Amino acid sequence: MALPAPESGLPQFDVQWWPGQIFWTLVTFTVLFFLMRWIFVPRIGGGMASREDKIAGDIGLARKLKDEAEAQAAAAQAEKAEAHAKARAIGVEAKTKADGEIAAVRAAEDAKLAETLSIAEIAIRTAKEQSMSNVRTIASDAARQIVGKLTGAEASASEVDTALAGRS
Repeated sequence: MALPAPESGLPQFDVQWWPGQIFWTLVTFTVLFFLMRWIFVPRIGGGMASREDKIAGDIGLARKLKDEAEAQAAAAQAEKAEAHAKARAIGVEAKTKADGEIAAVRAAEDAKLAETLSIAEIAIRTAKEQSMSNVRTIASDAARQIVGKLTGAEASASEVDTALAGRS
């Protein structure tokens, strides 16, 4: 069979070629349909599903890590608060201990000061009594000498003591 001479126009629109074109269109469509149905779409779908699974797994892992990080941050915050509380307690304890030691030292120093003051008061009292007894002796001697110079006669110690006793 010889090919007819080309006619003017497009061969697709020539009716004599339609049965072959329809056959090959159906064969191509069927082959492409089966390739798409059993090879390409499942691979693409499987790739998409595995990608979705990977993304979901990564999101789940990220949420888990975020929750762990938040839990660790909360634990660190609690440890920090506990450390601050312990530090405050140690500070209060140290201050209380220091205040107690200061009070004990102050009480000991007050006791020493009171003892020293008591000893000083006793020494002053003793010195005053000694000086008063010396004043009496000096006054008695001076009175006798004055009486002796004025009257020319010696006054007895009992007379001077009686005269001084009446004045005191």
